[in-house]
Parts: sequence; structure tokens; C-alpha cells
Amino acid sequence: MTQSDINKGALLVLNSGSSSVKFSIFQLDAESAEGVSPLFAGQLTGIGTDAHLKAKSEAGEKLADEHWAAKDEGTVPSILPHLLVWIEANLPADLPLITAGHRVVHGSEVYDKPVLVTPQILKQLESFSPLAPLHQPQNLAAIEALAKTRPDLPQVACFDTAFHQGQSDLYSIYALPKRLTDKGIRSYGFHGLSYEYIAHFMQQEMPDLAKGRVVVAHLGNGASLSVLQDGKSIETSMGFSALEGVPMGTRPGSIDPGILLHLMREYDMGAEEMEKLLYRECGLLGISEISNDMRDLYDNPDPRAQLAVDYFCSRVAKQIVSLAVATGGLDALVFTAGIGEYCADVRKRISGYLNWIGIRIDAARNDVNAPQISEEGSLPVFIIPTDEEIMIARHTLKALPA
Repeated sequence: MTQSDINKGALLVLNSGSSSVKFSIFQLDAESAEGVSPLFAGQLTGIGTDAHLKAKSEAGEKLADEHWAAKDEGTVPSILPHLLVWIEANLPADLPLITAGHRVVHGSEVYDKPVLVTPQILKQLESFSPLAPLHQPQNLAAIEALAKTRPDLPQVACFDTAFHQGQSDLYSIYALPKRLTDKGIRSYGFHGLSYEYIAHFMQQEMPDLAKGRVVVAHLGNGASLSVLQDGKSIETSMGFSALEGVPMGTRPGSIDPGILLHLMREYDMGAEEMEKLLYRECGLLGISEISNDMRDLYDNPDPRAQLAVDYFCSRVAKQIVSLAVATGGLDALVFTAGIGEYCADVRKRISGYLNWIGIRIDAARNDVNAPQISEEGSLPVFIIPTDEEIMIARHTLKALPA
């Protein structure tokens, strides 16, 4: 690939699930400090029931709001070629698509950085699917579908686990027999692309603070927290799977494993039924029996809704304090992701549990989602919008062959 290709090409970022695909298109720009500039982005949702494409330019111009029933054969791989046609039709004529980067949830202990996908590597990534059975196969299916449609297109896998590689055994193993640890049963951590973006942003915008001890709360339908020091992951709340840590939209967070043994013995629950329970029926939804969406709960007067919100906030606060143990203290707190960036009430409730460690929120700043929401004299508290797509784009660009 020549320098001319880099200057004139476009890069596709894909984040694929079982019934939806998020995508972003970047112009590769060798003169840009980041190497890429965003062009447009969108998502294809409801695949298999009511496929719906929405897309906007970087300037906010609506590019698509279309139902794709005629193109929907029920799966992401089957509809992806149609999406690729739409994307390339909306690219400037002088910006051909030259590469694609994918969010891949699990790189196991093997991959601590993005990798250019080959058939051999794809096969190895498939072997990691038991470590993330609800996410890994969906990520890889998109890579395979794109390879069939555009075998000439280099594809790069960017791993959500990679940022947490290098944590000490003190924070990355469980109290299990070594024979099981040696088989890969350990903490991997997730949301790494988000944490990496926050670390990079802080190093650029607040370098002195970035060298310190920072807890980042990535709070969305899936939620986790990580404590960083000098921009590196020291410990994180999600572990072997995306179930550990704080409660989430439909996941319980950490629970007594004896509960699972009880369900197996007394209710004859097998692996599939247990998986459905833990990934689909717990968390905010399980407590409230109303919704898994925080927006439906935080101002809902129903006592079950308020219990779910308070439970979530108290567990996040406990996790913040717990992570600070790993670094011997805390120099800053960062909220990010959907709930963290936009839900002032949740940030207020979480911070209320932490007044005793010197965290106090300025109500006016918090209500308008200001970049810094802490009071004068408080431990600094920030809202930093995350951008996993730009991290994937940067990594993809660097992973391309010279």
C-alpha cells in the first residue's frame, strides 16, 4: 500500500452484533495528527425482524433513514454485502474503500495489540469463542462475510481485551488451582478500546493528571470500571466474562457462585438456561421488572425502578473504592459511555456515596453534562465522551502493511 493510497483512501469500522451493525467511515489522511478524519457513521438495527438503516454525516446531515425488509434475510452476514454497497455508493468518487477494522471482543492471552486478519488468525480467533460465546461469533461472522464479498480488502481485528494485557497476577488471576489458571481461566477485562481512548485523551489534554491514579467508569447497558495509572490498566471490574463486576442492563454483575450451584441443583438449570438468565434477564431489568434502560428508570416513581437505580449506583460506588485499593488512592474519576456521559441523576447518586473520600459534585455543572462536574476543592471528576470507533480506525491504519 503506497502513501498515495493512504492519502486517498477510506477506512470502514464495524462493530457487529447478532441483529445490528454499527459502522463508521473515515478518510485516511496522512497530514492529520490522528491519521484519519471521520466522514459519516450509522447503524443497521432490527436485522431479522425489521432491518432499519440510519446514517448521518460528520456534520449531522441525514444520509439514510430506510427500512430494508427486502434486503433482510435474517442475519448480519447476509445483509452486510448490501450495507457495503450502500457505503461505497456514498463515498466520494476519489476515496475508494481500502481497509476495514473490526471490534473483536476477545483476543485471549495471545493478542495484546490489533492484528491483520488472515485465514489462520481467523481460525484461532474462532477458538476463543467459548470465552465470549454471545459476542465473539458475531464479531467474526462479519469478518468472514466481508472477506467473501471483498477478498481484496485488508481487515484488522482490534481487541477489547488487549488494553488490559500486562496486569499483574495479583489482579488478573482467580483463587483457583493453578491447573485451571494455566488453561486460561483468568481475568481478561473488557471495554478496553474505550479505556484506551480515555487514557489517550487524558494524556493529550491533561497530561499531569493522566500520570496519576484515575478510575474510569464506563457505564452503559454493559458497564465496567477500570483504574489506570500512567495511562495503563492496573485492575478492572469485568473479568473472565462480561458478567463480572457491577450490575448492568440485563446482567447481574458479581454474584455469589453458590447461587449458580443452587440453581443447578434445585431448579435443574442447564448451561443454556443459565446463560439466558445471566445475560438476558438480570441486572436493571431483573430488579425493576420494568426495563433494562436506565432512561426508563431513574425518574420513574415505581419503587422497583428506584431500587434498581440505587442498587446500580451503590455498586458502582463500591467498585470505585475497591479499584482505588490497587493504586493506593485516587487522583481523579472519569464518567464515560451512555449512562456515564448523559445521566446526571446517576452521576449524582454515585458521587453521593463517595463524599467521604472527597468527591463532591457541582449540581449546575452536572446537570448540563459539563466536562468537569466536581466542586472547587473536590477530587476532580470529569465527563469524557468515549470514542471506540476512532481507536479502531487508528489501530487499523497502523496495522496495515507498508
